[in-house]
Amino acid sequence: MMLIIAEKPSLARNIVACLSSEAKMKNFGSYYEGGGYIVTYAFGHLFSLCDIEDYTGPTSSGRWSMENIPCFPAEFRFQLRKNPDKTVDPGVKKQFEVISQLCNRPDVDTIVNAGDSDREGEIIIRLCVQNALKSKKRLTRLWLPDQTPETIAKALREMKDESEYDNLANEGFARTYIDWLYGVNLTRYATLKTGTLLRVGRVIVPIVKAIYDREMAIKNFKPDIYYAIVSKERTGGEEIELTSKERFDKDQLHKAEELCARYNAQRAVVVHKKTRKDVLNPGKLYSLSKLQNVLGKKYKMSMEDSLKIVQELYEKGYLTYPRTNSEYLAVAEKDKVRNIIRNLQSIGYPVEFKDKKTIFDDSKIESHSALTPTYKIPKKEQLTENEMRVYQTVIRRFVAVFCANDCIVEKTEIKISVGDLEEFTLRGTVIKEPGWTKFDDYTAKDKILPPLKKGDEVTINFQPKEKETSPPRRYTIETLNNYLKNPFREDKAALAESEDEDDTEDYRAIFEGLELGTEATRTGIIKNAIKSKYIELKKDVYRILPDGIYLIESLTYMGISMDKYKTSTLGQALKKVFRGEMTVGESVELAKKEIAEVFEQKPSSPETDTDSGFYRAEVGDCPLCGGRVVKGKYGYGCLNYKEGCKFRISGVICKRVISLSNAKMLLQTGRTAKIQGFISKTGKPFDAVLSLEDGQVVFDFASR
Repeated sequence: MMLIIAEKPSLARNIVACLSSEAKMKNFGSYYEGGGYIVTYAFGHLFSLCDIEDYTGPTSSGRWSMENIPCFPAEFRFQLRKNPDKTVDPGVKKQFEVISQLCNRPDVDTIVNAGDSDREGEIIIRLCVQNALKSKKRLTRLWLPDQTPETIAKALREMKDESEYDNLANEGFARTYIDWLYGVNLTRYATLKTGTLLRVGRVIVPIVKAIYDREMAIKNFKPDIYYAIVSKERTGGEEIELTSKERFDKDQLHKAEELCARYNAQRAVVVHKKTRKDVLNPGKLYSLSKLQNVLGKKYKMSMEDSLKIVQELYEKGYLTYPRTNSEYLAVAEKDKVRNIIRNLQSIGYPVEFKDKKTIFDDSKIESHSALTPTYKIPKKEQLTENEMRVYQTVIRRFVAVFCANDCIVEKTEIKISVGDLEEFTLRGTVIKEPGWTKFDDYTAKDKILPPLKKGDEVTINFQPKEKETSPPRRYTIETLNNYLKNPFREDKAALAESEDEDDTEDYRAIFEGLELGTEATRTGIIKNAIKSKYIELKKDVYRILPDGIYLIESLTYMGISMDKYKTSTLGQALKKVFRGEMTVGESVELAKKEIAEVFEQKPSSPETDTDSGFYRAEVGDCPLCGGRVVKGKYGYGCLNYKEGCKFRISGVICKRVISLSNAKMLLQTGRTAKIQGFISKTGKPFDAVLSLEDGQVVFDFASR
């Protein structure tokens, strides 16, 4: 008897539907049985890592405390998933008991892991089996790129031993352990320091920080005036605009005018004209993030909503596995693609099979191929409006890639020389035969050039044109996704999608682990950042919120660095685990070392000390009313504020953290030590002493 454990009830039903074509499967409520098969399911994660207190016992206060952090378990333990009130979810408990009973049935000799085909699905079912199984049995893996009956039947015939997926599981466990270590230790530490719940995670912080940094760049941007050299005159009834590569600062108008005079004294002549027909190639097939980019831009659909819909279409058998980072298909999938193409041809799509490296490339696939439709085509009434939008977006791109009719364009290039001072190039593209553009979006507009020929003279009148530099743009769904896929590539506008775009650098970043988060996790992490009110998404634009500013600045002041460099270092370690080049334990040790450094920060001399202490820490007596001064969320303040006392020491003055030791010294002696590292409004560093003057904190430069 073979026991198949699916990750979700929907997948279990699809497997049963496939098996029922050969043998009648009987429904027993929590599982199905028949024809030598038993099919049951989990509800996603049935297990989660234990809490800190499960390792250390409760703290003396019963609340979060420094008593039991940092916590570095010698061996990580899992428990059945609990509700927020710490009780085990009854539905989870009941379903695991079913799985446990089925695993240990004497007639079950083979157990099949039918988790989603990624690292998360791998460990979800492994944890169920590891915690349930009491005797050794054969373990195999059902790997499903889609959930159509044909694919399920084929995958059941070709199952591999579960051990062949050990490296994938190891990466999944390593990622789980590392994220737990960062999340529980640093979240508690930061919360105890600030008195505010700060969700500190390995990936959420660099995502919020990217949006924070962009917002600060916009806020601090100072527009500058410059002069461009532009001619915009008519020749033969057509307006021709020429813009020089030269540009001048706002105080160089006279130089700009001089150069214009030199240009205008020359003859402008067409020295080259070339017109040729060419084939315009379509964009690549979709990875999850590229699809989310398009849906966000076109329909203002959030990543959460688009992923939910793609997942539903996958579970209904209409699309392939959604959480893919590749835009390519595997060489072994050619027959499957031919089958899809035959189906599309039967309903009138002009498609044909194309065997090209820009479509089939194993070197650019990690676990899953690009998102494509399956041979199963839905009827319009079977999908909601948004489901149809998503499905049509995927199928239109597939049709474009395999379109039997090429898109033929006429490309024209004209070069105009202004004496021997500068050569200007004008380019235009006109679509002659639409081909695939009938089915997929093509955003570039035709640019028709004037009817010039070689030797023609062009009228010019160059003038200085005042222009203003622009601030950086806020992240959109598309630009943030592109940044997260490769945070070390220079930020640039989205390239026109075509197969000519070199994506080698991006795939290197993905395979080496340089990306921030993964296709499987990014959507959920961004959702949590929005839910935590760190960022917001309006239409398809991300903005930082006050709580997000507080998170990033508080972590900075506490010396907790969670930037893209540190996160990608751990990401690279996880990829080494996946490749078998590093053990789970070795990758976890890297995280432990990073976290330990936060807790080992020692207060230095009063001049350089930046340790602001813990929330509610005693500072001293209030110089205004004699009450108690304690550390608060934004600095140090008198507890008699409700009675009207306004004494306060800001936690940060001129971008310098005021340490607890200096705050205490200020109240005890009326002045601090000389503090190093203040930053003036003009950006210059300076050192100074702080002193009390009539209950106000002031700079005492005389004592410096």
